Amino acid sequence: QVQLVESGGGLVQVGDSPRLWCVASGRTGSIRRMAWFRQAPGKEREFVAAIGWSGGSTDYADSAKGRFIISRDNAKNTVYLQMNSLKPDDTAVYYCAAGSFIDRYNYWGQGTQVTVSS
Repeated sequence: QVQLVESGGGLVQVGDSPRLWCVASGRTGSIRRMAWFRQAPGKEREFVAAIGWSGGSTDYADSAKGRFIISRDNAKNTVYLQMNSLKPDDTAVYYCAAGSFIDRYNYWGQGTQVTVSS
């Protein structure tokens, strides 16, 4: 089992650049990739960014590309999401996910709320 705990969310203003982080515990040796998803009010959950746990290769959604940066610290079992120049449309619950497989994520955090106020 893997447990994921997100932190760093809160009320921010347009243009702010907060950083989210997610700490994994438990059987972290099974993690092959980690990712961030988000769910805005009234919308479906959407993919934001992913990173390979070993090699560090990254993948971004179009909405995140150029503004968000995903990174990881394997020694700390932590994945980060640096979010730059936030917009009101970025308001969502941000979820950390971990996967033992190439095609799906089997562990999820409970989410951290990011509210962007204008």
